[in-house]
Amino acid sequence: MMGKREAEELGSDKSFEDLVELMRKLRGEGGCPWDKEQTHESLKPYLVEEVYEVIDAIDSHDAENLKEELGDLLFQIFFHSQMASENKEFDIRDVMKACLEKMTARHPHVFGDVRLETAEEVLKIWHKVKMEEKGEEEKSVLGSVPKHLPALQKAQKLQKKASRVGFDWEKVEDVVAKVEEELQEVKEAMALGRHEEVEEEIGDLLFAAANLSRFLKINPEEALHKAVKKFVKRFERIESELAAKGRDIEECSLEEMDSMWEAIKRE
Repeated sequence: MMGKREAEELGSDKSFEDLVELMRKLRGEGGCPWDKEQTHESLKPYLVEEVYEVIDAIDSHDAENLKEELGDLLFQIFFHSQMASENKEFDIRDVMKACLEKMTARHPHVFGDVRLETAEEVLKIWHKVKMEEKGEEEKSVLGSVPKHLPALQKAQKLQKKASRVGFDWEKVEDVVAKVEEELQEVKEAMALGRHEEVEEEIGDLLFAAANLSRFLKINPEEALHKAVKKFVKRFERIESELAAKGRDIEECSLEEMDSMWEAIKRE
């Protein structure tokens, strides 16, 4: 973690000052028309996009690309800070100062006299300090989960919070049984032909699957991402093999495509 001296050095670093000045110029008189029109709200999609591009760079194990994408993400932080500065709310240095103070306070085992030995102990003290920072107890143990998290990620985060107060399964077999129970309820809703009930039961099934992932210490968002990537790779392989034979995938029967899929899967 960045210490106080490092933060002060960054704040006085020429590249830091250059980026502050660049952002100010883009938003100022004679700057970029597009940049000057932006608001915190209009930039939300770009912020999310930059985060996912950082994740893609991490997955590709490409350090050069990761460096570039982290720079793009950092630019978004400077962008929001500049707009806040124009409204006399805060600036980038206030952001850095708040981050420094928060991270120092949340690591009393590093910067104080608290002794912790395990990651689990660190998480407990982290949440305790977080509540003290708010100055009041949360109305619910499920509070403070971001509203716009992807659904699978949000489900797992909520389940983790409930688990901390003992609301959890004792063994994995019970979680598996719950998944099977939810799948059966999907089938029953389908048999009744009621679309809204099917939607609800599929939601319950996905929630149970996310809970099984959490119980097995697997990130459901990552697991689904890998499944999607595998599907795309296999499907593109079918397209490629057909193209090599001068055929279009739309001309193939389901049986033929399924046969090719199984052959690729066995490989």
